[in-house]
Amino acid sequence: MGPAVSGTRKAKLWGGRFRQDTAKSVLAFTSSLPFDRRLYREDIAGSIAHARMLAKQGIISSTEGEAIVNGLVALREEMDRGQFAFDPHLEDIHTAIELALAERIGEVAGKLHTGRSRNDQVALDLRLYVKGAIDQLTGLIQGLERALVGLAEAHVQTIMPGYTHTQRAQPVLLAHHLLAYFEMLERDRERLGDCRRRADVLPLGSGALAGTTFNIDRDFVARELGFGQVSRNSLDAVSDRDFIVEFLAAASLVMAHLSRLAEEVVLWSTPEFGFLTLDQAYATGSSIMPQKLNPDPAELVRGKAGRVFGHLVGMLATLKALPLSYSRDLQEDKEGLFDTVDTVQASLEVLAGLFSTVKVNAPAMRRAAQEGYATATDAADYLARRGLPFRQAHEIVGQLVRYAEERGKALAELSLEEFRRFSALFREDIHQALTVEASVAARDVYGGTAPGQVQARLEEAKRILGMPADGP
Repeated sequence: MGPAVSGTRKAKLWGGRFRQDTAKSVLAFTSSLPFDRRLYREDIAGSIAHARMLAKQGIISSTEGEAIVNGLVALREEMDRGQFAFDPHLEDIHTAIELALAERIGEVAGKLHTGRSRNDQVALDLRLYVKGAIDQLTGLIQGLERALVGLAEAHVQTIMPGYTHTQRAQPVLLAHHLLAYFEMLERDRERLGDCRRRADVLPLGSGALAGTTFNIDRDFVARELGFGQVSRNSLDAVSDRDFIVEFLAAASLVMAHLSRLAEEVVLWSTPEFGFLTLDQAYATGSSIMPQKLNPDPAELVRGKAGRVFGHLVGMLATLKALPLSYSRDLQEDKEGLFDTVDTVQASLEVLAGLFSTVKVNAPAMRRAAQEGYATATDAADYLARRGLPFRQAHEIVGQLVRYAEERGKALAELSLEEFRRFSALFREDIHQALTVEASVAARDVYGGTAPGQVQARLEEAKRILGMPADGP
């Protein structure tokens, strides 16, 4: 009869070599169960595929394989219902599942770990998780895109000032402005898709670092789990977290775009702009000022972008000096990843709701577009089309703007005689050329803000999103 094993060491998957219990502070410090328990579905899916492969290869009997699979399915259902009691003293989700399985089906559960290590097991779980997270976030991005495209379609004739340096620059269509964010989000979807392709590599079968001595069928497991590729180097497979870095980078760009959009919501909903009125369901109040309607959801999106950026930098710092192959440092890959998924998901959901309910003050936008000499470039273009070099035209119109400013007039309020003081090339049609409608219509190039160009891109966006051709 062998030596007695303490209860603490029996709650581990590696206690045989140890005679001394782990210090409580070390147990608490090294445990990942408080956060990696959310990987239970991925972990069980991988174990089911692995058990089926072991039985198929004759490494375990078909009866043993069936018992393991049935036990794992029952365990997953229990966890899905929230009825499984996680022991906080356990090391990780892998330990929790394996020990729980042993309690339910007996010693045969110990055969499940044949031909694998927790190193390739956790790499598998994370790849499955990232693939699922990308699929989820891609759908949420499309939800926000639909809200923006729907609002753009409702305001395809609404004119607003376009800005550079946060100063009014030239008139644009509101739809054109909103569709700029559609372009950003489409790039985000493409980047996430690229990341998914590189996450779609099965690491299971790499063992701890060198592979396994058992006659496993990795291609079978890949097919069972829906992976398109199998890893080609066991050392790389257990230590690779590039796909997490890439995901965090793509997610950071999503949040950068959402933060830009949120900032415009914050600005445009101020009385100083007055372009938007937020639905009260997407605003909050003040504990002291009863009149306030604060854009807190948008502000929080803007603020939460920073934490996602931080997770990216943190992951890069974790990886930067790790020798091959696996090191426990890699446990730090999970909390930032999980928080990023949660943060991006919530941000996309709240902005989609906000833009589905927001009210646009089109008259205020048009008034703003008419102010600030936003059609000055059109006056310079007018002269250039009549043969004057653009640089000379630019100089003349700059003088014209100064003249109008000194008299407190808009360009359109100047008489033809006043225009001709600066250039004889001005004709009676100059006033028509300086309307905001003429300004946007004149920019009739592919990608420009002319109504026809915007409408064409709007229809393309709707086709991409599967929206009806006759409405949002």
